Amino acid sequence: MATPSLSGNGQLENRVEKEFAVDASIRQNSEVTLDFTCLMTDFLYQYPPLQAGVLVNRYKRFFADIMLTSGETITAHCPNTGPMTGVCVLGNAVQVSPSNNPKRKLAYTWELIQLTDNQPTWVGVNTGLPNRVIKLALEQHLFPELGNYSEIKKEVVYGQDSRSRVDFWLQGENQPIYLEVKNTTWAKEGLALFPDTVTTRGQKHLRELTTIVQQGGRAVMLYFINRGDCDRFSPGKEADPVYAKLLKEAINIGVEVLPCRFEVTPLGIQYLGLAKLEI
Repeated sequence: MATPSLSGNGQLENRVEKEFAVDASIRQNSEVTLDFTCLMTDFLYQYPPLQAGVLVNRYKRFFADIMLTSGETITAHCPNTGPMTGVCVLGNAVQVSPSNNPKRKLAYTWELIQLTDNQPTWVGVNTGLPNRVIKLALEQHLFPELGNYSEIKKEVVYGQDSRSRVDFWLQGENQPIYLEVKNTTWAKEGLALFPDTVTTRGQKHLRELTTIVQQGGRAVMLYFINRGDCDRFSPGKEADPVYAKLLKEAINIGVEVLPCRFEVTPLGIQYLGLAKLEI
């Protein structure tokens, strides 16, 4: 897939100029941005220093061409291999993290993109972060819905064939808790949706969590809403009707659902509470 030429796309050129103008304004008024530091203690995760730019192209799933505010165009690693429905918008503002690791083929990782479909909001791109953030939240016992638990384990083998791994295993007061995490970035008018494409793996996880409950255990599906502009959550029936059906069945059987809202900014990630579940 050929990389679009900025010089040959007037609309994209205008968006680039607009995004760079906004970024320059923010940097010139650093006193305003520093006001956010008062919230640093509320961040579950703090980003390393990021660099601003605009999205020029995303291709072959793993690559994104980004023009930095310096005018340099770099190729960054895209740590989201999915379709990124409604999120991958050319010309929108992005944030990348640089790396000085000489063994890396790409020196930058695409971390965030800013969307304006509901309101100006940053959306997390790095799918490696949600589980890290959830572990930090679990360590701080930020989800009262889970009750008390004394131990947290990651990637515990489970399932009928013992070939699956649940994201988190918690030792609850009366029984273990099996907790699976799904990253959610697709949204329509404040409604977060998962999945944004057919996911046979996700379907399998729902079936396995359902089996745990049927056998007398406790299972939780946690949706990590990786943007702060959504206050409702629903399964993405349009993208995967089978998944939507399985989720409804799982809930009826007793699988618990936590649609967790997170505010994502270039400074860090904060937990906002639960979204309303709409099935």
